[in-house]
Amino acid sequence: MIETHEGLTAEDSGSFAERRGPLETSMLDLEFAHLSDCGRVRRKNEDYLGYVVPAAPAQVRAQGWLFALADGVGGQERGEVASRTAVESLLAGFRASAGGDLHTTLLPRLVQEANVRVYEAGRAASAGGVPMATTVVACALRFDRAAVAHVGDSRCYLIRRGHTKLLTRDHTVASEHVRLGLLSAQDAAAAPTRHLLTRSLGTELFVGVETSDNQVLAGDVLLLCSDGLHGAVRASEMAHLVSQGGDLNAAGQKLVALANQRDGSDNISVLLIRVRSVERVGMYRGRPYRLR
Repeated sequence: MIETHEGLTAEDSGSFAERRGPLETSMLDLEFAHLSDCGRVRRKNEDYLGYVVPAAPAQVRAQGWLFALADGVGGQERGEVASRTAVESLLAGFRASAGGDLHTTLLPRLVQEANVRVYEAGRAASAGGVPMATTVVACALRFDRAAVAHVGDSRCYLIRRGHTKLLTRDHTVASEHVRLGLLSAQDAAAAPTRHLLTRSLGTELFVGVETSDNQVLAGDVLLLCSDGLHGAVRASEMAHLVSQGGDLNAAGQKLVALANQRDGSDNISVLLIRVRSVERVGMYRGRPYRLR
């Protein structure tokens, strides 16, 4: 079954233009959909998703959009609390941020703040402290740029013209062994250490956050997901299912169904964001200017 979270229904998708009226064709415009499923084995869902949609055209340029997905670490207590705490902290921090902040500076700060929230929540849960941890991946979009920040093995893909590009790097033992040349990518995909995280939110008071800045074009799709999806569905299959220009909810449902069919041993979550139009800008001394 498809699980929905408070304020986030499986049917909830849309674009700013559809919700707020017509926009200038040059302004960044998105449509999105999200699904979260318990899988076929687990009895509770420790994934959590959320987003911030700009409330007015001025906010599209000043602040932009934010999408976040977290996967509570299995084997530790209160994973569902950790993931929800992380995402809600990110959303609140983004809403409170000053307009015009660079997303590549803002996102790692917000993820670090979320890490502290999860860390402190775990320590406050009982006299001895309850260990809580979660992965997180967040994507903020404005103009023609997408900033991506992540900790753990939840991923963000950029899908363009039927091809995928992974914008994140798994923080796992197997991934680190690939980086050091100790394992091939093919061997790492089946290694028992592929799920063993080298960093996560809530484990320590400070965490290393990886951030990237990426240009987006009209027609691009950004796909955020937990390892319950990318561990069972190949990137090429993701691209095929979301590149047909159809309904994003339908594509998300097919992705979740395929992951359940292949495996289903973990929670499965996906956020799909389609770029309908962008506003091309350049930067001068940290301030944007429109490109013709």
